[in-house]
Amino acid sequence: MNPIRIAKNWISYRRTLNELGNLSNQALSDIGITRFDIRNIASRSFR
Repeated sequence: MNPIRIAKNWISYRRTLNELGNLSNQALSDIGITRFDIRNIASRSFR
């Protein structure tokens, strides 16, 4: 895999992780996810 693509995917993963992590529990509940789901969802952007 291309190192630039890996770096871009990692940045996307971290951004998603941070943005979802900053949401309140109520906001996460409103969109149908839990704190437990955040890493799994963010990891999809790293594939």
